[in-house]
Amino acid sequence: MVNLQGNRWYSMSLPEQLANIGSEVGRAAKWQGKDEEKFKGAVTRASELFDLTLEDQRWRGRLFEIGRVKELFYDGILGKNKYRTDLKDLEKYFYPFMSFVARQHTFR
Repeated sequence: MVNLQGNRWYSMSLPEQLANIGSEVGRAAKWQGKDEEKFKGAVTRASELFDLTLEDQRWRGRLFEIGRVKELFYDGILGKNKYRTDLKDLEKYFYPFMSFVARQHTFR
């Protein structure tokens, strides 16, 4: 887990931040309707990471997109389905970031 108290989060690139959020979205999708404690933990971590990313001044030009993905995440976890969001589908949004970061770390 990322050290949320330190500056490590703010030294990550946007793809790295989104890949970490995507990991938590994936965990939430995995545990939704199966294990409430694990689901809530993943939701809490994803929410914290979304907030940290939105606070990161480097992404001022991307705030709309990040905020919209957060809104879709909440739609999926709260079951209101205003946008018919399914966490498994939302997880697909994060796949390219996770793949990109995994490839970067492979070549280091």
